[in-house]
Amino acid sequence: MISVKNLSKSFGHFCAVEDLTFDIKPGDIVGFLGPNGAGKSTTMKMLTGFLQPTSGSIDIFDMSVLRDAKDIQQHIGYLPEGAPAYGDMTTYQFLKFIAEIRGFRGKDKEQRINHVIEQIELQDVVNRPIENLSKGFKRRVGLAQALIHDPDILILDEPTDGLDPNQKHQVRELITKLAKDKIVIISTHILEEVTSVCNRVMIIAKGKLLFDDTPLSLQQRSRYYHAVTIHLSYLADISGLAELEGVAEMEVDQKTGHVTLFPEPGHHILHEVTAHVQRAKLPVDTLFIEQGRLDQVFRELTTEVA
Repeated sequence: MISVKNLSKSFGHFCAVEDLTFDIKPGDIVGFLGPNGAGKSTTMKMLTGFLQPTSGSIDIFDMSVLRDAKDIQQHIGYLPEGAPAYGDMTTYQFLKFIAEIRGFRGKDKEQRINHVIEQIELQDVVNRPIENLSKGFKRRVGLAQALIHDPDILILDEPTDGLDPNQKHQVRELITKLAKDKIVIISTHILEEVTSVCNRVMIIAKGKLLFDDTPLSLQQRSRYYHAVTIHLSYLADISGLAELEGVAEMEVDQKTGHVTLFPEPGHHILHEVTAHVQRAKLPVDTLFIEQGRLDQVFRELTTEVA
């Protein structure tokens, strides 16, 4: 459905995006992840036809963004970074304006406006000027305008930026439901967004694609994946833990008091650790298997790039 080949974008001598190639199919919820200035927003703007690439191609529905941008844009819902809107309009006036631009008239227009107001839960701010809304509500209005024409592709730049935890949960649930019959691409620097919403992760840094796989595959790259972490309620002799069969290394976090045991390749050490805890009567109040620390993998990937 989306095919990107050798995509690059330069601004003068600065290369913002360098030789990106990837395909995205229906049902994909892609987390486009990277540090600030990595080239995420530039790539999003090229996918929507807002920016023209310096080189390479983007094909969507077998149409070229270079030749058929207007036709493609009818199928795309786009939430830009910062959720720009007309501040002097009320929420309703703005959504009515967007619906009319998208070609809706009469009852169809009112149905689409009312649907997204309910969908994004904007009932309390329908008649308030956008400039008077909180950052979180402005973001939700931006998401509503992206959905008003029920697009086949949703491109969301930092969709939960400024939302409180409850609103983030609501938006993530909505994105998951929408992805059943849409392509969803989420640009974010929030690691938890990837594991809670996405089924595919693409990591970009300095304009280069460094990783393209599932969130689980990303977690498995962490040295903490399937490590066992414990916490003791008071000081005790933990030296025996490092000598257990299958334990390659032990790490003690002096700030938190957590003790992490790393398994040798191919080993599962939970049984050995729990058995030793019981034998040695260690005062363990917390014990869990690590699922991998994405922040560690993210730092390693994005700081290695030249």
